[in-house]
Amino acid sequence: MSPQVPKEGNPLASLVHSISLESDTSHKHRVAAEEILQIGNNANNSARVFTYAELQAATKNFKAECLIGEGGFGRVYNGHLEDTNQDIAVKQLDRNGLQGNREFLVEVLMLRLLHHPNLVNLIGYCTDDDHRILVYEYMPNGSLEDHLLDLAPNKKPLDWHTRMKIAEGAAKGLEYLHDMANLPVIYRDFKASNILLDEDYDPKLSDFSLAKVGPIGDKSHVSTRVMGTYGYCAPEYALTGQLTTMSDVYSFGGVFLEIITGRRAIDTSRPSNEQNLVQWVRLVNEVFS
Repeated sequence: MSPQVPKEGNPLASLVHSISLESDTSHKHRVAAEEILQIGNNANNSARVFTYAELQAATKNFKAECLIGEGGFGRVYNGHLEDTNQDIAVKQLDRNGLQGNREFLVEVLMLRLLHHPNLVNLIGYCTDDDHRILVYEYMPNGSLEDHLLDLAPNKKPLDWHTRMKIAEGAAKGLEYLHDMANLPVIYRDFKASNILLDEDYDPKLSDFSLAKVGPIGDKSHVSTRVMGTYGYCAPEYALTGQLTTMSDVYSFGGVFLEIITGRRAIDTSRPSNEQNLVQWVRLVNEVFS
């Protein structure tokens, strides 16, 4: 079944349709595009559609001084919307064929379907020409990683109360995804850099490009290509490709150990028996038990 022709004036539907046409030789991609479009048609339509010119103005033409983050996904800029007097984070995705388009669509649609105080709020998106841009609420305290790992000598570590508040809020975000959302969602990329902090250090999960819906009904898992971040990925998922909500729980455990110890999940600068945080904690526990 080929994706339905998009309604006029619906840029997201048009993008899904174009992806399907580009992937005409792949039945898998055509089915994925159809599923994405069906989810999108049932989603909350509150997300704003921005023009590229609006986001240029908000970020001073994506000026270097506004750059606040960079990774495999692309670049994130701090911006300001004059019409709503609102600070924003503008995520400009790199487009490398179909995968970049699909990750963009998944993130837009997931965040239009999901609403919780511990999930980052998607304000809108831009699909002008070949641009794929996501616009979020601005989180002034950056990520948990910024305040926890590899701190500068003059930077004060997070106090214990704040660490536990962040852990609790992040756990509530995962609980919502797994048990309270209209469709169960497996986050699949839970890590310190994806936990953003507002002005009060309340945490919000961000970056849903790898999220998966399911399992649904009597299914116990979702079979999928193994993706995520080394050190946080559950070993049973890495071995079998069978994804469950417990895969996220394992990742949460890894981040919780980082919160407690201030060490990275994987740190190759340490001695070989200390490089993997989970294994090192097990070793220490055996020694002292």
